[in-house]
Formats: sequence, structure tokens, C-alpha cells
Amino acid sequence: MLSKKMEDALNEQINAELWSAYLYLSMGMNFEAAGRPGIANWFKVQFKEEQDHALIFMNYINSRGGKVVLKPIAEVPVKWDTPLDAFVATLEHERKVTSLINNLFALAEEEKDYATRENLKWFVTEQVEVEENAQVLIDKFRLIGDNGMGHYMLDQELAARVYTVAAPLATAGE
Repeated sequence: MLSKKMEDALNEQINAELWSAYLYLSMGMNFEAAGRPGIANWFKVQFKEEQDHALIFMNYINSRGGKVVLKPIAEVPVKWDTPLDAFVATLEHERKVTSLINNLFALAEEEKDYATRENLKWFVTEQVEVEENAQVLIDKFRLIGDNGMGHYMLDQELAARVYTVAAPLATAGE
């Protein structure tokens, strides 16, 4: 069973994950409207992943006898001038999410909630990967600068990204 403090913190994380999803959907729509379908695809895949993260937390709370409380999602930005701007914002945002996950992990240890701590390990590892992916894309956009063919090729590369269900979601409830 979850402590009230842990349950509340996990519910806050659900809201943060849904805000992240909404942010990435906004980024995807921004670049779709700008004629950059590959970049839009990358962000739409990220949108789906963030929704899954929220579901993982919801499933976990329910499995531990807690109550999921959905709260309003705060407004997100709607405009990025360049892909580089969007990926810099992505990295900054994911660093914040990493901090939130780390705080949850610390709370789980403080509460001696070892089941929650174990559940959070996947998210800790996931955040390392997400931050690395954002940094790689930032580096690529900086490298190509204003080169139109470079932008075209990178957009094509990002168009190939496909959505895969998050690992803990696939095993939730088992």
C-alpha cells in the first residue's frame, strides 16, 4: 500500500507526464504546420511515449491500492522558430523531468517504499536515454546549421522513427 505522501507525489508525476505529452504534441503540430513531417513525427512519437509513462504511473497507483487523481494540465508553449530551438527546449524539459523522477526515487527511499523505488528504476534509466537522444539531435542540428539539404536529410531520418510501447506498460498488471 502506498503512503498518502507517495500517492500524492505519484499523482503529481502523472500530471507532469501528461503535460510533457501535451508539450510534445504541440511541438509536433508546430513542425507539421511548418512542412517538416519528420520532425513532427519525432515529437508525435514522443507524445505517445509520455502518455504511456502516465499510464504506467496510473497502473502502478491502482495496483498498490491507491487512487489516481487527474488534475488540469497547464498550458504549453505553441511556437518554436527552428528545430534546434525545439530540441534545446526538449532537453531542458527532460532535465526537469529527470529531477522529478529523482525526487520520487528519493521519496520512495525516505518512505522505505521499496516496491515504488524498484518501479522507478526503469524511469531513471529511461531519462538518461531521452536526454542523450535530445542532445544528439541538438548536436546534429548545430552541425548542419542552415544547410537545407542537411535539414531535409535529418527530417527524413526522423520520419522513420516508430512508436513502441514502453516496457513497463507491456507488463503492467502481470
